[in-house]
Amino acid sequence: SVFSEMDTLYVSPHPDDFRSLQALIAAEYSPSRPHIVHGDHPETKSRPALVVGSSGSVLTEVSAVSWYLSHRGKDSDAKADSQVWQWLSFAENELTPVACGIQNLWMQLKRVLGALDQTLKPRTYLVGEKISLADIAVAMALKLVKSFVNVTRWFLTCINQPQFAKVLGKVTLCEKMVPISTIANSTSSPTVNGTPKTEAQLKKEAKKREKMEKFQLKKEMEEKKKQEPKTEVGDPLPDSYSPQYVEAAWYSWWEKQGFFKPEYGHHSVSEPNPRGIFMMCIPPPNVTGSLHLGHALTNAIQDCLTRWHRMRGETTLWNPGCDHAGIATQVVVEKKLMRERGLSRHDLGRANFIQEVWKWKNEKGDRIYHQLKKLGSSLDWDRACFTMDPKLSYAVQEAFIRLHEEGVIYRSKRLVNWSCTLNSAISDIEVDKKELIGRTLMPVPGYKEKVEFGVLVSFAYKIEGTDEEVIVATTRIETMLGDTAVAVHPLDPRYQHLKEKKVVHPFCDRTMPIVFDEFVDMNFGTGAVKITPAHDHNDYEVGVRHNLAFINILDENGYLINVPPPFLGTKRFEARNAVLQALKDKGLFKEVKDNPMVVPVCSRSKDIVEPLLKPQWYVDCTDMARQAADAVREGRLKIIPDHHLKTWFNWMDNIRDWCISRQLWWGHRIPAYFITVNDPSVKPGEDTDDKYWVSGRTEEEARDKAAKRFGVSAEKISLRQDEDVLDTWFSSGIFPFSIFGWPNESEDLRVFYPGTLLETGYDILFFWVARMVMMGIKLTGQLPFKEVYLHAVVRDAHGRKMSKSLGNVIDPLDVITGISLEGLHAQLKDSNLDPVETERAEQGQKSDYPNGIPECGTDALRFALCAYTSQGRDINLDVNRILGYRHFCNKLWNAVKFAMKALGDKFVPLSGEESVADRWILSRLCAAVSSCGTGFEAYDFPSITTAIYNFWLYELCDVYLESVKPVLSQLDGESAMHQEASICRQTLYTCLEVGLRLLSPIMPFVTEELFQRLPRRQPYNSPPSISVTPYPETSEFCWHSVEVDRQMEFVMTVVRTIRSLRADYNLTKTRADCYLQCIDSDTAALVEKYSLQLQTLSYSKSIHAVTGEGGEKGAIPEGCAVAIASDRCTVHLLLKGLIDTEKEVAKLTSKQAELEKQMERLTEKMQKTDYKEKVPAKVQEQDADKLRQSQIELHKVKEAIDNFKKMM
Repeated sequence: SVFSEMDTLYVSPHPDDFRSLQALIAAEYSPSRPHIVHGDHPETKSRPALVVGSSGSVLTEVSAVSWYLSHRGKDSDAKADSQVWQWLSFAENELTPVACGIQNLWMQLKRVLGALDQTLKPRTYLVGEKISLADIAVAMALKLVKSFVNVTRWFLTCINQPQFAKVLGKVTLCEKMVPISTIANSTSSPTVNGTPKTEAQLKKEAKKREKMEKFQLKKEMEEKKKQEPKTEVGDPLPDSYSPQYVEAAWYSWWEKQGFFKPEYGHHSVSEPNPRGIFMMCIPPPNVTGSLHLGHALTNAIQDCLTRWHRMRGETTLWNPGCDHAGIATQVVVEKKLMRERGLSRHDLGRANFIQEVWKWKNEKGDRIYHQLKKLGSSLDWDRACFTMDPKLSYAVQEAFIRLHEEGVIYRSKRLVNWSCTLNSAISDIEVDKKELIGRTLMPVPGYKEKVEFGVLVSFAYKIEGTDEEVIVATTRIETMLGDTAVAVHPLDPRYQHLKEKKVVHPFCDRTMPIVFDEFVDMNFGTGAVKITPAHDHNDYEVGVRHNLAFINILDENGYLINVPPPFLGTKRFEARNAVLQALKDKGLFKEVKDNPMVVPVCSRSKDIVEPLLKPQWYVDCTDMARQAADAVREGRLKIIPDHHLKTWFNWMDNIRDWCISRQLWWGHRIPAYFITVNDPSVKPGEDTDDKYWVSGRTEEEARDKAAKRFGVSAEKISLRQDEDVLDTWFSSGIFPFSIFGWPNESEDLRVFYPGTLLETGYDILFFWVARMVMMGIKLTGQLPFKEVYLHAVVRDAHGRKMSKSLGNVIDPLDVITGISLEGLHAQLKDSNLDPVETERAEQGQKSDYPNGIPECGTDALRFALCAYTSQGRDINLDVNRILGYRHFCNKLWNAVKFAMKALGDKFVPLSGEESVADRWILSRLCAAVSSCGTGFEAYDFPSITTAIYNFWLYELCDVYLESVKPVLSQLDGESAMHQEASICRQTLYTCLEVGLRLLSPIMPFVTEELFQRLPRRQPYNSPPSISVTPYPETSEFCWHSVEVDRQMEFVMTVVRTIRSLRADYNLTKTRADCYLQCIDSDTAALVEKYSLQLQTLSYSKSIHAVTGEGGEKGAIPEGCAVAIASDRCTVHLLLKGLIDTEKEVAKLTSKQAELEKQMERLTEKMQKTDYKEKVPAKVQEQDADKLRQSQIELHKVKEAIDNFKKMM
């Protein structure tokens, strides 16, 4: 049996059996999942039951089964294990009986949940920092009541874990609870025919009652929600920040309210808006794709910009879409067909195969949309487009026909990148360039043995009619079968005597000319080069210039054709060895040596790409590229950052014609038809003759065109539609206007085209951006957008490219929800890496993520990606830094929680009452508003994140909130103090409200959650969501004061000096009197003005300002520690009486002796005669640093000893 070595888990077929659910979720956390059977174990008749592997041992208790499944193969922690067993006992003995209604004890249930709520107050999970069996057991035993805040938060965190969701599906919370006793009495009896009901019967009845309550509640809630302006946040703010709790519900509400639609707040999109219009289309991800960090970066940046423009009041549209991804999708469906049904696409036929692709697309194709929603992307989903939709397909057809009729699209036989495995031409972007440093064996699809690359083979051609020979070299020896010339440089003196001469091909009767061409590097090798025009791009150009023969030696599958036996019909890389041996046999082989080279590999099939001559459709890009380049040169199109301009002009000024044919079935079939005229007066046409090709929207239209062209009746025309489809980049190139219904007129096309901005990665500047610009200009006469912002490429923390084989590919959803190291390893096992690569990747994961990836949440991930996006080329992403921003969210959460408490329940925000006393924080707020506005305008995301981070963390939390705590505590008492506290609350409210609005575009979830808790300045006409609340602008916030900033900077310098002194003398909790010796009366006045802030922030007992050199006589008492804060102020901290001076002197004397001994050893080492010669420079530098640090520390210690002795 397939399952003979697997564990087998027997569970109840009933979907609500909580004990079976517990075992099933535990199984999801198991390193190897058991085989699931819905039913009783045949012998024990119990469930859940677990048969362990081939041993046949049976576990029957739910706790034992769950423990075995969730802890197998994991390290044991005795303390944590003990806590987990205590929670298992709690779930089984205390929670289950009351939650299931077995005991009619409403008060007892309330007591148990209350205790659980208190336990969860400081914690995310019940045991440790991640989900354990304790959480699984308690969650499954629980019938949730919404009034317990921390239980709700914890429960939501649990059920949103992917392992829970897989087993439970969507879980709806119970809105309220009715005491069980009242329901039981009115609906059922605890007995059946006098017999007490079983536990299962009682549980079943309780479930029925709950369903009835939910049905009634649902109706009430639906009516209530129709009238609600926002989601319900009436519950108190949970004690600690949980990303899953915060991010669980807001997105669906935003979407339902229509905030992401450009129509929001307007009668129609055509309604004039003085604030302007912002339109951006998404770079359409592949329909086969799943979210990776490149998508996450793209969407974090684009969503921030979209939300910022929306909050500024502009008519805003971010249009979603998905690309049909011709090759990728066809490969996925072909593999699926072969795996599941053993069929190839040819077995099905074209029409049936395309039906299979559509079926796959309809089942799996919207996965990436759900993932984009998880990132908070505020796209207008009602306008989502798929490149194979009828609207977009019509636009693609129209674009081809117009360009073909104009002669911009033409037919030609040229070299293309050919994948023998895919049987198709591929674009340059689908070719990976694998760099080799020398001889390398590489796997190639279709070959059992690895194939040798990275070597240069030299061999000789004999000059016709002589014994003289010319030595040439190649990395692809099999291509010599298609050679038609040897080339040398016109100025090479070694070959001048060979003009008009020919060489003889050793394997056929072909003679080949020696041509003189400047492309040859006469200093490389022998200065003679073999020319294979049909299989090399450079050789092709030489062949055209010298009118050489083009001999194609490869068919579409990689077998040799047009060559003599014994090579005819052999596979290309088998022919490689055969040709080499044949050259040796004829005495023409010279040598083989290592050669650094680049091997072109198909990114889809991993096959070696071959240049192959094929008749294809091409787009003449010359004129379009000139116009695209001019648009940038003239400033009509702006590319940011401008260091990409060089690349842009290099491509546009040296552009090649674009091959748009793909030998696939999935995609936009080319609307071109080859004409056969059934009339003897018209000679048959060649495939490459444009005269014999016609394009049309229908076959009838094409036939009429053909008849007109050849002057015959339509009946004499036979048409054959081209089998090929268009390159996916062709449909992507017209995406900015095809999504709005071009070529047909529409309101959206009129309003939103041209767009405002195109944002994407710099790696597709040519493949997508340039083509959109060219096609937009050509087909609509307008640029498709005004600006292009190009972001960097994401790499790992070490600067390496993300690669599955390195184990450094990060799924953003793993960063959002967290994943264990075992989970990361499991993902590798599901990939197609070979065992050696898997082992290396596991080591990489173990090194980078020894404890897995912690749960960071969407907001932290977005903030980190924006913070990294400086206008450089690459981003080295460290997951630990993302975790740091999760802690920032926690700080934000705690700050608002504290502030809400300080504001009080009856707080009413007012306007214009902020006082001079709070001007510093308002000044810093204005500076943050200014930095954010400037940053968004310039696409300088790090300056935005830095401004917001510094304001919230270092200015609001660390300074302002700490300094005003004494003021905020004045609830009663003197009216002046009460008035000061009242004004302080208004300032605090302003900081919170504006600070959240500043942060909202980057961290939409946590800001919405906190913003909804704040009261409104204008409660009756305030926007319902922070996402449609105006973004703070500099014109609105004009409190910035350079003078106040300078004063507070002086205050903080003094505070830092006092804190440093306190640390030096180990004053952790003791508060000391502080005397500040000021250089003049102005400084003293400043100290007096800020005395409360100085005292509070420096944890001093009191602050005394003293003027003059020594102050007034006796003003500064003896026994003070002294430190200079600035040229205007010296700090004297009174230590006398606060510390045991003799004990401190003894400690410091011991420290002094230790430092002196260290310095003596180090000096002795450094003074050795051979020290500078033998010791590495880096170590010498480290030794010098150590000595310098020790000297500074010794000086401080001596100073402290002297100070203490003065006090004795």
